Amino acid sequence: MYTEQQTRDLQSKTAVFLQNLPSLPSTEVEALRDVLRFHEYRYYVLDAPLLADFEYDQLYKALEAIEKTNPELIRPDSPTQRVANSLNGAFPTVNHLVPMLSLDNSYNAEDLIDWDRRVREGAKTSTIEYCVEPKFDGASISLIYENDLLVRGATRGDGIQGDDITTNIRQIRSVPLSARFSEYGITQIEIRGEVLLTKKHFKAFNDKLAEQNLPPLANPRNAASGSLRIKDPEEVRRRNLEAFLYHVSYHVDQANQTPAALEKHSSSLDLLWELGFRSPAKEKQVFTGIEDVIQYCLDFEAGRDDLPYEIDGMVIKVNSLDLQDELGMTTHHPRWAIAYKFKARQATSKLRGVDFQVGRTGAITPVAKIDPVPIGGVTVGSISLFNEDVIKEKDLMIGDTVLVERAGDVIPYIVKSLAELRNGEEQPILFPSACPRCSSTLAREEGEAVWRCINIDCPAQVVERIIHFVSKDAMDIRSFGEANVRKFYELGWLSDIPGIYRLPYEKMRQLGGFGEKSITNLQTNIEKSKTQPLHRLIFAMGIRYVGETTAKTLAQSISHLNDLSRMSLEELQSLEDVGVKVANSIYLFFRNQANIELIKELEALGLTMQTEKKTPMTDGLLSGQSFLFTGTLNRLKRTEAEEMVEARGGKLLSGVSSKLNYLVVGDDAGSKLEKAKKIPQIQILTEEDFIKMMGGE
Repeated sequence: MYTEQQTRDLQSKTAVFLQNLPSLPSTEVEALRDVLRFHEYRYYVLDAPLLADFEYDQLYKALEAIEKTNPELIRPDSPTQRVANSLNGAFPTVNHLVPMLSLDNSYNAEDLIDWDRRVREGAKTSTIEYCVEPKFDGASISLIYENDLLVRGATRGDGIQGDDITTNIRQIRSVPLSARFSEYGITQIEIRGEVLLTKKHFKAFNDKLAEQNLPPLANPRNAASGSLRIKDPEEVRRRNLEAFLYHVSYHVDQANQTPAALEKHSSSLDLLWELGFRSPAKEKQVFTGIEDVIQYCLDFEAGRDDLPYEIDGMVIKVNSLDLQDELGMTTHHPRWAIAYKFKARQATSKLRGVDFQVGRTGAITPVAKIDPVPIGGVTVGSISLFNEDVIKEKDLMIGDTVLVERAGDVIPYIVKSLAELRNGEEQPILFPSACPRCSSTLAREEGEAVWRCINIDCPAQVVERIIHFVSKDAMDIRSFGEANVRKFYELGWLSDIPGIYRLPYEKMRQLGGFGEKSITNLQTNIEKSKTQPLHRLIFAMGIRYVGETTAKTLAQSISHLNDLSRMSLEELQSLEDVGVKVANSIYLFFRNQANIELIKELEALGLTMQTEKKTPMTDGLLSGQSFLFTGTLNRLKRTEAEEMVEARGGKLLSGVSSKLNYLVVGDDAGSKLEKAKKIPQIQILTEEDFIKMMGGE
């Protein structure tokens, strides 16, 4: 961006300004801004500062003083204009100029070779030029510049719309507030990129949290994504976020002719770098054969740990923008680009012990305790072993060296034990025969892999049931949370679900640690939960095998919650999507006197027990049709998709059966897809198929 001569001139100017501090004349305001922009670029983009932080701060304060005295001199792209007042309310939703689609994924060389074949067939040529660059592991953003000024920054959102986070984007020093696009005839441009936290800044931030006895952030990706939605811009600034900009998605130019720099993807990265953006111009490589692309991906993967930031793969793009337009895109991803995903993170560690935890249904879950080991930016020390059978299948012993992996770089699990490293000191893992919390004898139902504590008054189950009851998908009592449930239980204020509605707020005020506003919010949210619809209460009761969909089915079949206590097994099984196992669980729950007393107590406390009857839609687009969703949807949230079905008269099922008409499949679909393939009448839809069925594109 800066020539050697410009660098020398700006360094010389810097020295002059530092010699004339603390005040500088207002006539030097623009030169002072140029100096500060230069040093921001050196620090935040090149990571090669040319002056001390203290010196930068002194120059920055001098600019603030000039602008405060002469407000008419303030410009929107001044370095002082990054920081704004705190945001109020929700972030407004804005439309992207061009949809932000996902990328198709590949996991091996064969996938890339097959993709290369499809590209060459679509382009009707045997030689394609590809640009390869890192796939940054952060939060996607879209920036719009008009007449050289940054006018908007937004999150990816659903790909069509995102949240306007312009104020927070302005806090990221590697994002220029202005850039010289007009020199290339460009009047408006939309740029895509990724916001991330470097490994160094992530560690520094977590160290500060540890000093304050606060829990650490999980990983750099989540930290970056969460930081963009913080309402305090000053806090966003303190997190030292960085932004890599890697794609020009849209532009308008004065001559109605694409600038030469935007004819190829690789040259667009060079242009962004030249204009002061932290683009992957230095990391990219251009190749004309897929074999060279594959080798570069493998080489980059081998050195990923040496990078100052996290990446989870490489992105390969057709370099010619004209050819990109010719190849086009599906409703989900461009045909001219693909992501090569790196192998899951793995590490070895020592298995030091196993804790046995009790869930709300009494399920005993073994949790492995290993020597803490960093995997993919997260330190892993505890790993679920799921059940006794898993321990046996993996032949795990206390003292084993184990291979640990983060599936999808998120969920840690033990791949296997390295039995060849055993020295004879290892000890078998003994699964308990009694509950580790209440000492009741454990039971294991025929056909199940899970051992359970059948004592309904087991303290561990009580706490977990309360946590489930107040959770977002159940009664959605905001401000409660797991930590408060456990704290109130330990203090003796909360021993059962009805106790939620009898909390001693006066004692809470006397205890300390709870502000008046927090107490008021908690009390308000608890009262508000009394009006939640009946299906939420049914789900919140924690009946085994009754999920949100089944809870809705039950609520629509009755007038009052007590009606379920009068339904026979045959009547329950006649309900949509209620099989023998589910019906038996519901039947036994409502024949348990303790549960009946619980319902009476909650009704006396004012909770909604009756169903607000809705007139069934008989002439909707999906009337008489049933749907089930599996896997991860990319364009829609699961709840949004389900609401679309219900709004059109369709029904939702919770499992695959002959009653199911459509299975909508997202990424990483599992056993439900395999089961559906064996039932001829079930139609299997992709997310794109479903959106088209709903009338979308």
